[in-house]
Amino acid sequence: MTIPVPMRTSSGAVLPFVALPQGELLTVNISGIPLIRDALGPGVHFQPLRLDIESGVWVVLATFSPGSMVPLHYHTGVAEVYTLSGKWYYLEYPDQPQTAGSYLFEPGASAHTFVCPESNTEDTVILVRVEGANINFSEDGSYHSILDAAAIRYLTGKLAGEQKLGPVNFITGGVAEAIWD
Repeated sequence: MTIPVPMRTSSGAVLPFVALPQGELLTVNISGIPLIRDALGPGVHFQPLRLDIESGVWVVLATFSPGSMVPLHYHTGVAEVYTLSGKWYYLEYPDQPQTAGSYLFEPGASAHTFVCPESNTEDTVILVRVEGANINFSEDGSYHSILDAAAIRYLTGKLAGEQKLGPVNFITGGVAEAIWD
């Protein structure tokens, strides 16, 4: 169990607030995380960075092959996308392509279809942070699936085993605990 403690300066002075004791940084290096291939469809790969099931937040580095796409999905919370390389756009907003260096904020309740153009000459790589879930729909408007921190955690274990990737390191959330006086 992690208990907040008074924070001290490097000289030992006590600050007027408490903080979580942290014995080490919560960090991962992408070079040590295998690429989980075709995880959400052909050409849609990812590397999990943080999967916090308790808070419903997930952060992944996603790689898209030219011509790949993610079906129409509805966000239950906000999403933030930073494009590292390549080009992509939402089918509903074709005149607003996202390219390397683009940052996109998506409010909760937004809905769109992710498209990576077939004309791309390189993979598209994006850093994605999502609060909540993507509710995915089929082309006929029927429910297809849900993608949230728990689903990605499940897919990570299942696909890493099938693809013989070995252990996959990522940052997780906390644990449920009770505080009693």
